[in-house]
Amino acid sequence: MQNSISKDPLHGITLQKILETLVAYYGFDRLAEMITIKCFSTNPSIKSSLTFLRKTAWARKQVEELYLKTLPKMK
Repeated sequence: MQNSISKDPLHGITLQKILETLVAYYGFDRLAEMITIKCFSTNPSIKSSLTFLRKTAWARKQVEELYLKTLPKMK
């Protein structure tokens, strides 16, 4: 059996971990400026944001793309 390593950079990283990392790095105010999503600007919380992002593919994609762009800056 071959051990196949995923080429997906998000493999094994949960949406919650992605969001927590972005909030810790940017804060909800800056996230709301970067990605125009109401759950980041009005009464923001990890829980409400996760609920929205799990249901909305386009928003989740934007958050994942921002996470990938931010990773090199955090190292």
